[in-house]
Amino acid sequence: MSSHKGCWWIGSLGVALTIAGFFHWKRNIWFFRDPPRRAPGDPGVIVAPCDGQVIYIQEIKDGQIVSEKLGTQIFIEEITKSPDAPPNGVLIGIYMSPYDVHFNYAPISGRVRKIVHAQVQINLPMVDLWEYIQFVWFRRAVNLLGHAFHLQNERNTIVIEGSCKVAMVEIADKVVNKIDCYVHEGEELRQGQKVSFIKRGSQVDLILWETNYEILAEVGQHVLGAITPLARILSPR
Repeated sequence: MSSHKGCWWIGSLGVALTIAGFFHWKRNIWFFRDPPRRAPGDPGVIVAPCDGQVIYIQEIKDGQIVSEKLGTQIFIEEITKSPDAPPNGVLIGIYMSPYDVHFNYAPISGRVRKIVHAQVQINLPMVDLWEYIQFVWFRRAVNLLGHAFHLQNERNTIVIEGSCKVAMVEIADKVVNKIDCYVHEGEELRQGQKVSFIKRGSQVDLILWETNYEILAEVGQHVLGAITPLARILSPR
């Protein structure tokens, strides 16, 4: 009997160590993976700023957007936390699950005009359990526009101006450690260049000034940062 107990304990310990090793690898190694990315280099195309799932595409009118799910109007400055926001344009939201690469990339080539970091005391959770299951296991898009976290959580807004003007709004989740920003105001960026890393979980809103675009992405689509075209500029600067 004692030999059977010994084998049981050894087997249980082996299983426990395997599970612990897997979670350590996933949390501390795989999560920080940095796969090579080659942007198209087309000044007429805006590429995804991150990996993830497109959860909404909204038109900005008079500096506001309307949350169809909540039936409320939201000023775009509430999202960017910056006065440098378009009166008219397009808002594209991308949710980054724990399985996505968490580096963020420049959607266009251009100069960094402004960086605004908004710190908060406590970050709210982005999704509940059912929303998380839909995102991660069923790969279904859930419209998070206007949820409390969307307007309150820590964020870093990077405004870039090149063939058009865009802003990346990187929004932290409750379990995020911090947002690491690698660029500074006045810096010239090339399309697809790494600009930041958001630890653990996040969302990136891409804001396009004006409306002279052909939108190439669609809600529910999984996109790759620096690679997937989101929009084509119909009249580049």
